Amino acid sequence: MTVFAVEYVYVADSGTLRDEARPAHRAWLGDLAEEGKLLASGPYGDGAGALLIFKSADEAELNELLKQDPFAEAGVIAGIRTTEWAPNTGVLAAHAS
Repeated sequence: MTVFAVEYVYVADSGTLRDEARPAHRAWLGDLAEEGKLLASGPYGDGAGALLIFKSADEAELNELLKQDPFAEAGVIAGIRTTEWAPNTGVLAAHAS
């Protein structure tokens, strides 16, 4: 399994739509965390996006998973940057392949 850092950039002025989709988004994230696929996630302080850390077999599998995010379905994500990441220090280092 590979660790990926995923950065979301939200659509400007989408706060109301995000608020509506947030309960489903957080439930989706919670399920992925329980399955061991999501290692960490949270919004940026400025509210313009978020960082999510995933474990996935490969980027194609991860991209299919990201399409299922209720935020994606609600159309509030303007952009996604996915980067393979190799944590070598700290609590996430144990998850690096």
